[in-house]
Amino acid sequence: MLLENKNAIIYGAGGSIGSAVAHAFAAEGARVFLAGRTSATLEVVAEKIQASGGVADVATVDVLDHDAVEAHADAVVATAGSLDISFNAVSLPQTGIQGTALVDLPPEGFDLPMATYPRANFLTAKAAARRMTGQGSGVILTITASPSRTAVPLMGGMAPAWAAIESLSRGLAAELGPAGVRVVCLNAAGMPETPQLTEVYGLHADAYGISREAFEARMADRTLRKRLPTVAEIADVAVFVASDRAAAMTGAIANLSGGMIAD
Repeated sequence: MLLENKNAIIYGAGGSIGSAVAHAFAAEGARVFLAGRTSATLEVVAEKIQASGGVADVATVDVLDHDAVEAHADAVVATAGSLDISFNAVSLPQTGIQGTALVDLPPEGFDLPMATYPRANFLTAKAAARRMTGQGSGVILTITASPSRTAVPLMGGMAPAWAAIESLSRGLAAELGPAGVRVVCLNAAGMPETPQLTEVYGLHADAYGISREAFEARMADRTLRKRLPTVAEIADVAVFVASDRAAAMTGAIANLSGGMIAD
């Protein structure tokens, strides 16, 4: 049980990645606190975790609301005694953001991800850090995608937003390391089994005048192993990185691109 006796907040826990990571954390012994904007979706995830013998709590939290994020972190510590892991998997619908050339993109198509993703990660990481430094331990996980470090067209404001999160993660790691807190960013290639990537690949396919399946094949061919990562693979790495077995990792960008990025 890699995460036994750990307490973890998963923001965006109702989504494909957030829910998969929540299940994986719970299966490894963590008590998971599922946070998001839609309680009904979170309850479904919690019920499945509980049915498998895990412990899950649910709270509706607006990750762009500083006071709400801080109050929820306080509640977690008051309930569980500590906050050991924080993972932010929040996302936005991508229609109107991706699939349009930057020179043709309306300002809001660039501004929205830039205003949402870095702020959400800053607020949740800040809340976790303030409690973890007091206890002398903890792990903060963020997640980005391969366009943060590659030249990919039609990404709108997403690639800059992801790059900002990676920079934020490194800065936090530098500041929090002496207090025993680690910060690691997971950088993943697209996982086509998720509804969001179905939307994204459709937007890019339409822009190129090809089928979504053809665009997915094009993306898979860019990886070294000729297949894109799965959500389960991302969740497995998240478990390892959050565990004490990865104690030497901080300030790192974990490459889960399948070789789309060759470090």
